[in-house]
Amino acid sequence: MKQINVGLLGIGTVGGGTFNVLMRNQQEIAGRAGHPIVITRVADRNLELARQVTAGQVTLTDDAFSVVNDPDIDVVVELIGGYGIAKELVLTAIRNGKHVVTANKALIALHGNEIFAAAREQGVIVAFEAAVAGGIPIIKALREGLAANRIEWIAGIINGTTNFILTEMREKGLAFADVLGEAQRLGYAEADPTFDVEGIDAAHKLMILAAIGFGMPMKFDQAYTEGITRLESKDIRYAEELGYRVKLLGITKRCEAGVELRVHPTLIPEKRLVANVNGAMNAVLVKGDAVGPTLYYGAGAGAEPTASAVIADLVDVARMMTTEVAARVPYLGFQSGQIVDLAVLSISEISSAYYLRLRVSDKPGVLAEVTRILGDRAISIDAMMQKEPAEGEDQADIVILTHTTVEKNMDMAIAAIEALSAIEGKVTRIRMEELGR
Repeated sequence: MKQINVGLLGIGTVGGGTFNVLMRNQQEIAGRAGHPIVITRVADRNLELARQVTAGQVTLTDDAFSVVNDPDIDVVVELIGGYGIAKELVLTAIRNGKHVVTANKALIALHGNEIFAAAREQGVIVAFEAAVAGGIPIIKALREGLAANRIEWIAGIINGTTNFILTEMREKGLAFADVLGEAQRLGYAEADPTFDVEGIDAAHKLMILAAIGFGMPMKFDQAYTEGITRLESKDIRYAEELGYRVKLLGITKRCEAGVELRVHPTLIPEKRLVANVNGAMNAVLVKGDAVGPTLYYGAGAGAEPTASAVIADLVDVARMMTTEVAARVPYLGFQSGQIVDLAVLSISEISSAYYLRLRVSDKPGVLAEVTRILGDRAISIDAMMQKEPAEGEDQADIVILTHTTVEKNMDMAIAAIEALSAIEGKVTRIRMEELGR
């Protein structure tokens, strides 16, 4: 059996996990792949760390371009991250006729169209299972396991940091800032957590899922992204009193006018399985017309869970690299000529139910004015809860759950409600999804 020589770019958390799992399970992996898969070169700026991880078993360098230009390397595994030097390295590897495995969701979401076009021209494979949901094989499930289905919608908890924060806020009643500090101390959140808490990381992953699910090109710049930084613990508590949990969801739906592509905090009925995914775990729901809703759950990050996905891609590359290009699984599951440039709806055009929290003066007639405003815009109320004013205060929280409406109608209603003299501050709005049909 011909040995597959792998050049590994980056030996941090995931790179180290990939090296260790590949060494530990070498025999099983070779048996599945039909070839021994061996990391022969590693590039990392921290050569001392690389020596510690590899124990001197491979050739080390701090020059990543020397790896992608090495004629003896068959597959380049890119685990550097970002979309600056990583993009240049991946495109260079492709030009050199090398197959590429990457865990880089930002690179694929922003530059996947260019990368896939270059790979098609060279006849090489680009695999990226580890780019979404860590160890959960959601890309393979969408691209292959659900190939008979017309995908109707996908919704996922696809960022473990925000799920950990929301779980702690719900279970301990803590404020966002306090839980964020704890997440940083535990290593769940970066020193600069912006990509996680503002929903950008989840949006990268959602774009990849939408492209595979609907056979569309990457359009990351058109995704709507809203994070969890403005969530208050009282909203999580009120939601639970009403039978809901709050999760940061990535949601993409097929509709007549195009595709919804949005990341935001979402109320989900607590009876749904996905509402009970806690801590740093991930879960993705996919609704196919034939199979119905299916749920994929597991570790969305971490050294070995993500390494599991990276090595699964290496096994696929080893199996397919000698096959005819036309016989390989397409990058996005659809043949390149069948990719359709679907429109992405603006957030004002999406349809959703809503949770609204209003801070109101405790006097007669306020609720009648609010319900009139909603009714004038054909927004019907599903449930309502009024909290008693705290001792010494003359203002109270009112929580309203609405039926489904178009977001632009809700925008107008909220603007009119906020203009009422009895309303203090801004109306808190959280979108709601049933996820059961």
